[in-house]
Amino acid sequence: MAYMFVRHSVQDYEAWKSVFDSVADLRRRSGEKSYQILRQENGSKEVVALFEWDSLDNARKYAASPELKEGMQRAGVTGKPEILFLEEAARG
Repeated sequence: MAYMFVRHSVQDYEAWKSVFDSVADLRRRSGEKSYQILRQENGSKEVVALFEWDSLDNARKYAASPELKEGMQRAGVTGKPEILFLEEAARG
């Protein structure tokens, strides 16, 4: 399986989530199969997202797309996001 891990800070989680939801079709057309969003229990402004993709190549293309960069700006992402491209090595 191919995965993309993203960690970044946001100004406001609800505003970020609204923009995130608005580009769901774009992510799906780009090869996203599923996602998980994780946050610390204290309401931290840091968001961690783990996406499953149909291929690492498609995940990389999406991560480099102008649509993603524009969406992150609209969503209030602060600082540079950490993005990792991962392959499943084991599962328990």
